[in-house]
Amino acid sequence: MSWSASVAADDPQSVPVTLDEAAERATSAAGWVEENWSTWLNTGLRIVLILVVALLLRMAIRRALTRLIDRMNRSAQAVEGTALGGLLVNAERRRQRSEAIGSVLRSVASFLILGTAGLMILGAFKIDLAPLLASAGVAGVAIGFGARNLVTDFLSGVFMILEDQYGVGDSVDAGVASGEVVEVGLRVTKLRGDNGEIWYVRNGEIKRIGNLSQGWATAALDVTVRPTEDLDRIRTVITEVAEAMAKEEPWNERLWGPVEILGLNEVLLDSMTVRVSAKTMPGKALGVERELRWRIKRALDAAGIRIVGGVPAQAEEAAADPTAGMAAPSAFSSATSPQSAAATPLPPSSPNLSK
Repeated sequence: MSWSASVAADDPQSVPVTLDEAAERATSAAGWVEENWSTWLNTGLRIVLILVVALLLRMAIRRALTRLIDRMNRSAQAVEGTALGGLLVNAERRRQRSEAIGSVLRSVASFLILGTAGLMILGAFKIDLAPLLASAGVAGVAIGFGARNLVTDFLSGVFMILEDQYGVGDSVDAGVASGEVVEVGLRVTKLRGDNGEIWYVRNGEIKRIGNLSQGWATAALDVTVRPTEDLDRIRTVITEVAEAMAKEEPWNERLWGPVEILGLNEVLLDSMTVRVSAKTMPGKALGVERELRWRIKRALDAAGIRIVGGVPAQAEEAAADPTAGMAAPSAFSSATSPQSAAATPLPPSSPNLSK
C-alpha cells in the first residue's frame, strides 16, 4: 500500500464523495427541511404575533393613560379659572400628582405586558420555564430583602400620591421635618423649612403627617388685660375691630367665618386673658393672627384699656451704700493684735552670746 492510500484510509473526509452519495445527502437534507419547515414557520409566526400584540396593547394602554392624565389636568385648569379655584386647587400640585400617577401606571403596564410577552416567546421555543421562574422567584426574594427600604419608600410614595395626602404648596408636619412641600416623588419628598432650608424626607420614614393646608385653619390669640377692666367694653372693642377687618381686602377672603370671642381663658390676681378665635383660609392663620393682634392692640390703646403680660417691671433699687464696696478691716492692720504679733519675725540673735 502506498503512502497516499494510507493517508486516505486514515482521513475519511479526504475520501472523494461520489455523485450518488452527494445526491443521497442532499435528499436527506431536503427531507429534513421539508419535515421541519412547518414547525419553524409556525414558531416564527407565533413569535411575530406575540410581539405585535404586545406592542399594540402597550401602545394602546399608554395612550389611554396619557389621555386620562390630560383630562385630569384639563379638569384642574377648568376649576382653577372659577372663583374658588385658587382656594381649592393648586395647578402645580395637580400636575405633579397626575404625572407621577401616570408614570407609575405606564411603567407597571409596560413591565407586565413585555414580561408576559417574553415568557410566551421562550415558551414558543420549547424552553422549560419552571427553573427560570423558580430562579426569578428566589432572586426577587433576595432583592426584596436587600432593598426593602427602597421598596418601602416606593410603595409609601405611591399610596401617598394616590390618596392625595399632600401636594406641592401644602404646609405639612412630617414628624422628622416640617415646612412647605416643594416636590413629591415616589421615593423622596422635598420640604422647604421656615429658614429656607430644603429637607429631603424618605417616604418610608414618614409615620404620620399633619397637613396644615387642607380644609381650614384656626387663628387663635389671647388678649391679656388688667382684672379691673370692664369685660363688656372689651367685648365691644374687639367686636368692632373684627367687623371692620372682615370688610377689608384681603382679609375678607382669608376669613372664612366671624371672629368669635370665646370668653375668659384665665383669671389671675394681676391679669385676665380673653380668648379670640376665627376660622381662616388654609395656611393663612398666622397672618390673620398678626393682623388681628395689631388691630386689637391699637383699638384697646385708643379706648384706654391697658394690655398687661410679659416680664413685670422691676422695682427701683434702693440707693447704694457708699461703704458697700469697701473691704472689711483686717486684724493684721493693728500692730498690737495677736495676729500681728504672731506674724512679726523674730529678732536676730546677739553675736556676744557664747556657745
